[in-house]
Amino acid sequence: MQPETMTEFRTAAEESREGKGTPTEPSPSRLLAEGKRVLVSESEAVLEMAERLDTAFIEAVEILFQASGRVIVTGVGKSGIVARKLAATLTSTGTPASFLHPVDGLHGDLGIISREDVGIFISKSGATSELTGLVEYLTRLGVPVIALTGGMDSPLARNARVTLDCFVPEEACPLDLAPTSSTTAALAMGDALAMVLLQRKGFRAEDFARVHPGGALGRKLTLRVDDLMVGEDYPEIPRTALVRDCIVPLAHMRGTVPIVDEERRVVGVMTAGDLTRLMDRESDFLSVPVSQVMTEAPRVARLGQLAGAVVHEMEEYGIMALPVVDGSHRLRGVIHLHDILRSGVV
Repeated sequence: MQPETMTEFRTAAEESREGKGTPTEPSPSRLLAEGKRVLVSESEAVLEMAERLDTAFIEAVEILFQASGRVIVTGVGKSGIVARKLAATLTSTGTPASFLHPVDGLHGDLGIISREDVGIFISKSGATSELTGLVEYLTRLGVPVIALTGGMDSPLARNARVTLDCFVPEEACPLDLAPTSSTTAALAMGDALAMVLLQRKGFRAEDFARVHPGGALGRKLTLRVDDLMVGEDYPEIPRTALVRDCIVPLAHMRGTVPIVDEERRVVGVMTAGDLTRLMDRESDFLSVPVSQVMTEAPRVARLGQLAGAVVHEMEEYGIMALPVVDGSHRLRGVIHLHDILRSGVV
């Protein structure tokens, strides 16, 4: 009988580690159970690590925040891949960072390190021989080292300024060999450092856009209402007007016309839908005052507002166009949903 439950499969995995049992073709349910086991094992490792997080984490964030140089991130093997990802995350969130392979560092690349830098070393055991020489060099140079390791009594931990506990009791690998839970834990700890440092620096969406100018993400974070609105020669109707005064503007301006007061403050909008509903119930609709038909206190967009935020509101409330106003609520133009969509923001 093939093991089908999570407990049975865990037992089968243990037998596989010990060389027991006979190879059989796994059933689909067994494969599914193993996939779930891996996900649970890795998530539990991260949750247990979160429970152990202490003031050393705050000290690490402060070291990174105070640094005037760059962050040198290093590791070997799978930890090196995690280190590359952390360097990329830090750089994209306002903290210049570079990955340095420890072997390359000891063979000519140490010149990229200055006394103003900070080192982040990632190692499951903390006893990786390739890291030893690099740790010693940074220590002599006075560069603070932050260690992300499961070996809290390891050479790396003893030589680091701050050590963050990334210990995992076992890998999610059924043989307990391939780095799985340990690399997930290190990756999560690195992300936690980067995200808290981001907040410590007051890094904003606008700053993120500045370092991501290309593609849809850049457009979403940089395009503003001002860039897409129709602002020149856009008609406005005084609230004292009649419906007859709105017919031509509605036809020319894609079905939405702002209604303003004597100070050009937006007090309402007249849409093609409003006109259609009025025609259904009034035979002499042309003589009806706009003030009786318009939507009062309409939703508006504001100068400087991100186009991505505006399109979300328009879709949520089924609005095709919004008046654009300045800080005094005076009309500056109209932004249309189709123009935002064509811009590639969403």
